[in-house]
Amino acid sequence: MTTETNNAATPATTDTKTEDSLLDQAKEALTGAGDAISDAFEDVVDAAKKNPVAAAAIAAGAAAAVAGAAFGVSKLLDKDDDK
Repeated sequence: MTTETNNAATPATTDTKTEDSLLDQAKEALTGAGDAISDAFEDVVDAAKKNPVAAAAIAAGAAAAVAGAAFGVSKLLDKDDDK
């Protein structure tokens, strides 16, 4: 015969120091990620200013790729609707 213990009446205890430490680590990580993104964005803007024609060509190519993917997906979905 086995007995089960129900701990529903016992409130859960948490370690506040651990939560604060994890929160601080998450804040530091997000700050570091934000700095890295900012630096990368500045580099992209500088490169675009130095080579505006190349930047425009890359942007046009990316837009064409997204449009092509959207068109392909719409055609695939149309085929599923026909069935």
